Amino acid sequence: MKEGILIIDKPAGMTSHDIVDVVRKKLKTKRVGHSGTLDPVATGVLVLLVGGATKLFSKFVHFDKAYEATLRLGVITSTGDCQGKILSEKDTSRITQAQVRDVFASFVGERQQVPPMVSAIKHKGRRLYELARRGIEVERKARAIRIYELNILRMELPEVDFYVKCSKGTYVRRLGEEIGEILGVGGVISRIRRMQLGPFLIEEAIPLEEIDEHHLRAWTHP
Repeated sequence: MKEGILIIDKPAGMTSHDIVDVVRKKLKTKRVGHSGTLDPVATGVLVLLVGGATKLFSKFVHFDKAYEATLRLGVITSTGDCQGKILSEKDTSRITQAQVRDVFASFVGERQQVPPMVSAIKHKGRRLYELARRGIEVERKARAIRIYELNILRMELPEVDFYVKCSKGTYVRRLGEEIGEILGVGGVISRIRRMQLGPFLIEEAIPLEEIDEHHLRAWTHP
């Protein structure tokens, strides 16, 4: 029986479930699941569990994560990313790099974050993103998260490339919105790439088109 984990470099434009479907066909097995959702706009580390390894799902949900992303200031969308409907646009010409650096620095540490409506969290048995697609918004409780690192990699306003290492339950699109809100101009995530999930790094991720059963590996993390 095919069994183990696959570390995939997820391409943009596909849902995590789309990836599962592709791998099921490639490996000719139905018992495949993913360890945590990545948005269609996102790329990078996606761990799939195959065969008996699907029982390990609970081991993965507590892992810290790391991302590289691009924040575009001055735009607010319905989803918090570049794929949503534009709700407003604001002038960013008065925003300085020093202001941006100060706001980024203020987010490091423990904080409360309200999950976005376009998330996989369930509300009365329905995924929030399913409700959002129907134009329904419900109250969400803030959750405790931790930002371990938040470093600016490039700043050419209104765009900011950054690296973030964070705890489970952290939504990068919401982080971008919060930064934009504090700066008074709004913001959306236009690019996001997961660089790390727990012990799994982007350097060991395999492109989806190259995946086969020889890439299956045992999970030995305690």
